[in-house]
Amino acid sequence: VDTLNVEHIIVCGHYGCGGIHAALDPNPHGLVDNWLRHIADLFRRKRMEILRIEDPDAQVDRLCELNVESQVLNVARNTVVREAWRQNRELAVHGWIYEMHSGLLKDLDVSISSLEDLHDREHGLIDEK
Repeated sequence: VDTLNVEHIIVCGHYGCGGIHAALDPNPHGLVDNWLRHIADLFRRKRMEILRIEDPDAQVDRLCELNVESQVLNVARNTVVREAWRQNRELAVHGWIYEMHSGLLKDLDVSISSLEDLHDREHGLIDEK
């Protein structure tokens, strides 16, 4: 961000993610469970939304999208990113998801491009998709 003057950061997940499947599985997976805990926590927070979806594969896909959205927020909270915005630099963090079957990328429309956007998203002032 600083050295290369990056203007766009893309957080890209993919549908059918094995990590998402593993995070939903109550059985232990060893060391990888440390990295999957965030996803399991996200599922607990969004459980009602996800369980309203009847198709189990669509539930996993929605959790994949929610994870990307969460990670966009995570990157936007990074001190280097926030400092770039404080300096009025052009920088946006985007959330995309890849559909492996079609080869298409989908923009999740969760971009954050300023401290104001970050504040609004953190305080629920931006409608979530």
